[in-house]
Amino acid sequence: MFKIKNLLAPVLFFIPQLFFAQYTDVINSNRPGETMSAFSVGKNVIQAEFGIYGIKEKHDLLDYDASGLGTDLTIRYGAFLEKLEFIADFQYQMENFDTPYTSYKKNNFRQTVLGAKYLIYDPFKNYKRAKNIYSWKANYTFDWHSLIPAVSIFAGANFVGADNPYYFSKDGAISPKVVLITQNLFGGGKWVFVTNIIADYISTDYPSYGYVLTLTHGFNDKWSGFVETQGFKSDFYSDNIVRGGAAYLLSANMQVDASVSTNFKNTPSILYGGVGVSWRYDGWYKEKMSAMKADKKAKKNKDNQMEQRETDYQEQERKRKSKYE
Repeated sequence: MFKIKNLLAPVLFFIPQLFFAQYTDVINSNRPGETMSAFSVGKNVIQAEFGIYGIKEKHDLLDYDASGLGTDLTIRYGAFLEKLEFIADFQYQMENFDTPYTSYKKNNFRQTVLGAKYLIYDPFKNYKRAKNIYSWKANYTFDWHSLIPAVSIFAGANFVGADNPYYFSKDGAISPKVVLITQNLFGGGKWVFVTNIIADYISTDYPSYGYVLTLTHGFNDKWSGFVETQGFKSDFYSDNIVRGGAAYLLSANMQVDASVSTNFKNTPSILYGGVGVSWRYDGWYKEKMSAMKADKKAKKNKDNQMEQRETDYQEQERKRKSKYE
């Protein structure tokens, strides 16, 4: 529940492209907070998002202190359709627990989720804000169209092995997970607001329901920052967590990030901090786009040749007729 993974890319480049609506000029990472973005990485694009985090917990009621390390890895791949993305999400955690009477350790996969995300509605498709050459005010007033969010749905499953200390049952289980995702762009893309509504472990004895709200701001072409709040509730565990952090763009295909998380209660109190890196390979996408451009250019050249031949033929016919008139 507490891994540090979120939409935090340099958001100035989130505007969809002409040929592939999901692909962006720079990497679009879900790190380092907790929300999924509405848009996919793009068809034929593969992306890996990896992080390492430290944890510290203190439970006043149960009288224990815990500390440890964890790693998380998300692999995203766009396939079949431009709006479709397949996701594999893993988190492994190791902790040391100290009580007045004993000390013990636990380690296992805190989360293993496999699923797919599909873009249901894109408000930017076939939309471009008209420029008014006579009014500066008309061009820079609030764009009410930005209130219409992009909408996606994620559907997948949790895979939990037997005797997992992070699960409420000793038996392993497979249970559904569904997320409704919305995303708004404001200020020409400098601000991004993402909402995730989550139903997790749906078919188990302890289903969990929650939300994550993330506001991201692009300061320039390299730096961006975010603030986030997450709440979830189940009969097994409930909490509310706030996060903040920043990301830096090393290149068009690589980003590094850092963030911290905490909550507001002491059963337990939680402090998390982590760093991570996101990387993508878009060579297959570029090859496909180049092939499309080459095909388009070849078709245009062929059409031009056909038009020229028709023009030449008409000119010859005109000269022939004028000769006998």
